[in-house]
Amino acid sequence: MNSSRQTFSVLICTYNRHELLRGVLRSLVADATEKPDQIVVVNGGDERADEIVRSYSSAQTSIRLIKTVNKNAAASRNEGLPHCEGDIIAMTDDDAEVFPDWVTQMKRAHREHPEAGAVGGSVLGVDTGSISGKVADLITFPGWPDCRYVRTLPTVNISYKRDAVERVGVLDEALFRGEDVDYNWRVKRLGYEIYFDPAVRVYHHHRPNWRELVRQQYMYGRAYYLVRRKWRDMYCVYPHRIRKLRDVLKAGNVVASMVYQPVLTALRWPSPGARLAVLPLLFLTGLAWKSGMLAQAAAEFASGAENTPMAAAGDAEMR
Repeated sequence: MNSSRQTFSVLICTYNRHELLRGVLRSLVADATEKPDQIVVVNGGDERADEIVRSYSSAQTSIRLIKTVNKNAAASRNEGLPHCEGDIIAMTDDDAEVFPDWVTQMKRAHREHPEAGAVGGSVLGVDTGSISGKVADLITFPGWPDCRYVRTLPTVNISYKRDAVERVGVLDEALFRGEDVDYNWRVKRLGYEIYFDPAVRVYHHHRPNWRELVRQQYMYGRAYYLVRRKWRDMYCVYPHRIRKLRDVLKAGNVVASMVYQPVLTALRWPSPGARLAVLPLLFLTGLAWKSGMLAQAAAEFASGAENTPMAAAGDAEMR
């Protein structure tokens, strides 16, 4: 892919967070050292977001507003993807702000890695002063200090080559969370790599308090179960069935990790005082995540797993 010919689209989905939307649009247009060629905003909320999008309509970047009825993130992204015209199609969220060189770094990474169907990078919390902000920065998004191939990356900071998007198709709207994990797994199943580069950076406004953070992790746990139920061959922390000693050990590790994982995560903070401060919330969020998995499994078992929409979705890949 020739960098001089790369066109770059950005897809943003928003729902009743107009002030946060203003921040991401400002970072893409006013503060960017290289602007995207096109921004597509899908608004499932009220008209305040529409007015903010229109306020940027005179910018050099083409900005397109798509109105929809809010269902979930996957449905909103499916509304916007057909309108994205770039050779590279990037995604970020209304609660993020990209770094000034974001477009440039994304293009570079795609150019240097033609084997990558998707490229993404670091997600840095805006508020890391509070306890919930510290914990959110540690657990919400994956991050590594160096470049590498990875299993998945979040839609707050990711971009896809057009041919990958065209081959994978739409996002799975049966997933209320985890649609990005599902989509990236389908990218990998087609033979593409997913590449993480820490130079590709965005800021993110994490959940504002510990209650919302705990609920977020609970919902992530539910989504984790749904996606792994759909793709039995996907990497998974728990065994789908107990058949061998390895399955028993894997199940035991799920339980044991509720104790050791928060401790290991807390050790990533250099200050002993900070480690002690974040540890209780790390235990709580870990418990919420695993509780979400168990709750979703119990709900499907009670309703008859073979009759659920997710069972049908797992029988055939989305087109």
